[in-house]
Amino acid sequence: QVQLVESGGGLVQAGGSLRLSCVASGIGFNFNTMGWYRQAPGKQRELVASITGRTSTNYAGSVEGRFTIARENARNTVYLEMNSLKPEDTAVYFCYGQHPFDTPIWGQGTQVTVSS
Repeated sequence: QVQLVESGGGLVQAGGSLRLSCVASGIGFNFNTMGWYRQAPGKQRELVASITGRTSTNYAGSVEGRFTIARENARNTVYLEMNSLKPEDTAVYFCYGQHPFDTPIWGQGTQVTVSS
């Protein structure tokens, strides 16, 4: 069974930085696409960033230029480097992995709180 485990969330002041990590393990963990969604209280879950293969990335407009997604296949890990954080970035961040034409597998989520 595939498992995704996130880490790196926490409390940071506006303008600060955090790096989230997500490690995949188990049978079939070699996902074609990995990425991050987030969900703020009272809002729908939204895509933050994704990476397909080694270098094909996609970002939400609200984080473009501030966040960077990368993956390290040797460690089965995807990272989300978050800079210039804003209070509106406060949310639970969920890692996911997905094979083509398959349903995504989700991590348990990690809380990111940005204070003003």
